[in-house]
Amino acid sequence: MGRLQLFEIRLSHGRVVYSPGEPLVGAVCVRLGAPLPFRAIRVTCSGSCGVSNKVNDASWVVEEGYFSSSLSLADKGSLQAGEHTFPFQFLLPATAPTSFEGPFGKIVHQVRATIDTPRFSKDYKCNRVFYILSPLNLNSIPDIEHPNVAAATKKFSYKLVKTGSVTLMASTDLRGYVVGQVLRLQVDIQNQSGKDTGPVVACLLQKVSYKAKRWIYDVRTIVEVQGAGAKAWRRSEWREQILVPALPQSALPGCSLIHVDYCLQVSLKAPEATVTLPVFIGNIAVNHAPLSPPLSPMLPQVVPSAPPQEEVEGASSPHHMDPIFDPSTESHTQTPPPAAFSCAPGPSEPGAKDHSPVPHPPLCISTGATVPYFVDGPRGPEPATSTGILPPEYSAWGYPHEAPPSYEQSCGHAEPGPSPGS
Repeated sequence: MGRLQLFEIRLSHGRVVYSPGEPLVGAVCVRLGAPLPFRAIRVTCSGSCGVSNKVNDASWVVEEGYFSSSLSLADKGSLQAGEHTFPFQFLLPATAPTSFEGPFGKIVHQVRATIDTPRFSKDYKCNRVFYILSPLNLNSIPDIEHPNVAAATKKFSYKLVKTGSVTLMASTDLRGYVVGQVLRLQVDIQNQSGKDTGPVVACLLQKVSYKAKRWIYDVRTIVEVQGAGAKAWRRSEWREQILVPALPQSALPGCSLIHVDYCLQVSLKAPEATVTLPVFIGNIAVNHAPLSPPLSPMLPQVVPSAPPQEEVEGASSPHHMDPIFDPSTESHTQTPPPAAFSCAPGPSEPGAKDHSPVPHPPLCISTGATVPYFVDGPRGPEPATSTGILPPEYSAWGYPHEAPPSYEQSCGHAEPGPSPGS
């Protein structure tokens, strides 16, 4: 079996998820079948980020380091046959960013151990990856508990000479959510024309920006729901609920190479009209009760002129909009609710209440299946084996794309910002 039979790093209590500022405790374990001379045994704890121009390429174009600490576990000597354990402890910095992995880059934290053997002999190395979660408290974002509202009006021509317009307004009950929370969407359509509109589609989009030699934008559709449009000269109202799937948090504080944004894009197929609502995904839920979005009072009071007689046959009042029509959802693509999982508890947040939807901040460091989620195990969080909790396959969008509007831009004026696909 050779001289070195076992060389591995074990973390205390089998933990894999840590919070910034926590101590990381573990041991380097060695099992030998014969004596092994060495010059030094070292262990290093480090955190870094790398970004590439190509998908799933480990040759980083740009890198940045966050911390690196080394300890000497043993000086020059010889290890006898048998098992040996070398304990170690590191204090993780309070500024360490949350772990993340994407197709163009990743933030990785790991512990490496090395047995430095005499000259002309082989050095032995091993490493162990662990994950850091720096919770995003949604309550620190201004006006996060207020409804998110955006509107757009589209004017168009039909039947060559006739003109009309459609007003599309969308709102959500909050501006930020945590994994497993329900996002309540309300869409109001005023069709001031004699032509039926196409279906209305709402998409939760994720945009990850990677800073390499140039900015690379990876825009993906996470959830898509579809409802019926509005009939001619009618106003329709559509309400939908979206369960927020397991997603990485918005932004990555402490990292300057990778940034994560989310937005809810609501659009009509015909005529083409789109509104975009920026959304935050965090780890600590909003403590305030959601406010009901007052959509109806905010809608413009428009009374269309009488349409041509052939278009209003059978209508009781051609000079007014018909009563509100509430269409049912036509199609719904939604990931199943994630399995329960927890991570190492971090420092308690001031003002947190017991009725928070997620008692412990969940960890999701990847939008794909390359990095596992974690579930509760007998010795702490363990990698989950079920594929049911992973996000669905995403539709790939070409490069480049316009970034969704920032939170400040959305709140600064009433005009809707450009969509990521514009």
